[in-house]
Amino acid sequence: MPADTTLSERLAGATLLWGDASDPQVWSQPSFTQAQFDAVVSCMASRTGSPQDAWRVDHQAHVGALKAAQTAGARHFVQLSAICVQKPLLAFQHAKLAFENTLIESGMTYSIVRPTAFFKSLSGQLDRVKKGKPFLIFGDGQLTACKPISDDDLADFLAGCLNDGSRHNRILPIGGPGPAITPLAQGEHLFALLGMPPRFKRVPVGLMDVIVGVLSVLGKFSPAAADKAELARIGRYYATESMLVWDAEAQRYDDQATPSHGTQTLWDAYARWVKGEDAPNRGEHAVF
Repeated sequence: MPADTTLSERLAGATLLWGDASDPQVWSQPSFTQAQFDAVVSCMASRTGSPQDAWRVDHQAHVGALKAAQTAGARHFVQLSAICVQKPLLAFQHAKLAFENTLIESGMTYSIVRPTAFFKSLSGQLDRVKKGKPFLIFGDGQLTACKPISDDDLADFLAGCLNDGSRHNRILPIGGPGPAITPLAQGEHLFALLGMPPRFKRVPVGLMDVIVGVLSVLGKFSPAAADKAELARIGRYYATESMLVWDAEAQRYDDQATPSHGTQTLWDAYARWVKGEDAPNRGEHAVF
């Protein structure tokens, strides 16, 4: 469908209901309680990752949706989770896991989809590189790797969960096509596309530890600082943990064990963005 079509045009024939999913009253309105649903596909996620936001959205809003689905007679719940919950150290990871367990124990057919990195999350340094600034990497740029998946390919996988019985009652890690990619490789590819010599600025992981430590102390006296401390912990996590399947027995991430789906690669996206096509707007959530 053409990119310039409106939301209503894209969803022609669908009934759109609007509301705050974290408000329990939303799920008790007649639009839900008096309707029939075959399935639920939830892509809800907290915007900040702060503990309060995470438990309000990643957990409680999903619990509300699940109860509404059960009341409406839905038979299948597809949840978009995250692959990072394999090693939960952060509030939003614990909140997602808590709902995953609730869903599994509910008795409803479920498909819990845990994608790797999104293309948009790997676009943050595009503008700085285009301006001639160095690409920022932690350590040697090879501490982590991921198999990023595009929005289109992920949407295709989610939709496929509805009719593919092999995806029912399963936890499904999923990445995009091709081998795992390190931050160093991302930077090298961007510079090559721009015809510029590669320039990197190495950031020690220890710096993140100092920031987390200082903000954690300040957070005991200031809620705002506490939220910033959690954001810093999230940043450190992604700087040191790969978005791949975790092999608990071998205690390592395994790119070969991380399933692939789709046809769109991060390099395809970078080529478009460098030309100014479809560049993602990261808004207030941009880090770099």
